[in-house]
Amino acid sequence: MAFAELLDRVGSTGRFQVLNVVLLCFPTLFMATHNLLQNFTAAVPGHHCRVSANLTCGDNGTGSLDCRHLFIPTDGQRTLQKCRRFVTLPRPAPGSNSTELGGMESREEPCLDGWVYEEEEFASTVVTEWDLVCDFRNLQQMAQSIYMAGVLAGAVVFGGLSDKFGRKALLLWSCFQMAVSGSCAAFAPTFTAYCAFRFLSGMALSGVGLNCSSLSVEWTPMQHRATVSMATGYSYSAGQFVLAGVAFAIRDWRWLQLALSFPYFVFFLYGWWFVESARWYATAGKLEKALKELQKVARINGRKEQGEKLSLEVLKASLQKDTVSAKSSFTVADLVRTPGLRRITCCLCFVWFSTSFAYYGLAMDLQNFGVSIYLIQVIFGAVDIPAKLVAFLLICSFGRRITQALSLILAGLSIVGNLFVPQDMPLLRTVLAVFGKGCLAASFNCVFLYTGELYPTVIRSTGMGFGNTMARIGGIVAPLVRMVSESSPTLPLVIYGAAPIVSGIAACFLPETLNVPLPDTINDVESPDAERRKEAEASQQDGIVLKERGTKEI
Repeated sequence: MAFAELLDRVGSTGRFQVLNVVLLCFPTLFMATHNLLQNFTAAVPGHHCRVSANLTCGDNGTGSLDCRHLFIPTDGQRTLQKCRRFVTLPRPAPGSNSTELGGMESREEPCLDGWVYEEEEFASTVVTEWDLVCDFRNLQQMAQSIYMAGVLAGAVVFGGLSDKFGRKALLLWSCFQMAVSGSCAAFAPTFTAYCAFRFLSGMALSGVGLNCSSLSVEWTPMQHRATVSMATGYSYSAGQFVLAGVAFAIRDWRWLQLALSFPYFVFFLYGWWFVESARWYATAGKLEKALKELQKVARINGRKEQGEKLSLEVLKASLQKDTVSAKSSFTVADLVRTPGLRRITCCLCFVWFSTSFAYYGLAMDLQNFGVSIYLIQVIFGAVDIPAKLVAFLLICSFGRRITQALSLILAGLSIVGNLFVPQDMPLLRTVLAVFGKGCLAASFNCVFLYTGELYPTVIRSTGMGFGNTMARIGGIVAPLVRMVSESSPTLPLVIYGAAPIVSGIAACFLPETLNVPLPDTINDVESPDAERRKEAEASQQDGIVLKERGTKEI
């Protein structure tokens, strides 16, 4: 736990911490735009069969609505069917005008000549580009599942690599991969190529999220971790407003994809400024590099003299426990090696899975709310502001555990509550869905902080990666559950609501981390919370003494 003392020497809340968090917020902001991008790039506009070129209907031409009713079947409300057309013109009913369909003996066929799409809301989407409608409509959901599978693969791959090669190197690579793969997706010539590049973008997004979280938490003192978590959480919420605004301005999916991918080239360039986690260097046994980074932070914070007083001997004495643990290698198996870690990992599996599962079940279904997709995206983003503020206040006042459990249980209850609201009350159904989405956003904000505090430094990125893995499994499964609505319309809501309620109960079994210093080794996790708090108080007292000495010397 001595790293807190070292961080206090070089400045734990100075100019460096502010710049570090601000610069990390921008990649996090654009993560939201890519996670929810297919709400717009893969939106399904109104469509109907294209009429065969050799069919005409007099002087009106095929553009007339009445004329199209002659070629395309309609339902009871005279709405054009989307996937069928007449093989030959039906006979008019006796005594009716030419637009009344009376000859029901006319045969129907699929849309052999393609489809005509409405362009009022979207100039072009992935769906209109490759005709992902009717018999091919499931390919739209498959594209989102492939993206989520990429996020899943990235969580597995980049989590372990980050603990092995460092946070900064993996963050730089992830930003570069996101920029290149996202831009390539905008120029994809085929649907297969598009899915492949989206998979790579999903992988990169996991690397960005994991390493932004680790770099922000590991340079932040215990008493300000919740504030940093709220800042990064709000940056993700701001990304939802950015997505709605950019999507409203750019209606062509290729230009929209490119516009939201190009900023990662900028993040890659300024990412070289980031300071590698000295805490990770210490646990990796690289004390010389840890010393160099601590001294760099001291210079940025205006404590150059304090930084120069640090030496390898001081670090070895202060971080002896950490350097001993660095001699061992760690794998995913270490997440369940001890009783304490087994309990943490098991409970977090439920929390990560259910939060993502219910979140994407709501957030990726914007077209079914019956209002403008741009407006509902703004509303879904706006609800995050009060939700995350309330979560922040609860986190700081009552702790992480109660906040995590409460947000999940309330989200589940609001989703299940829609089962008892009639379909002819869309406003109330939307309010409950928005409230549930706000609770799930608060849950996401809390679980990112909570997971980083529960796992020790030596396996923190591995633990974050494993949590993200469970979250992405939830994101993959979410659209599949919606498919069961064809057999039982209420079953998806039951599943989406029950999962967070069960996970909220599981969160009650997690240890509290309020005012508890970050664990650096696996043994720290097994230490009683009271003992760790006592060490933290002693560390804070030592920091006060160090500050007083430094002031006198100056």
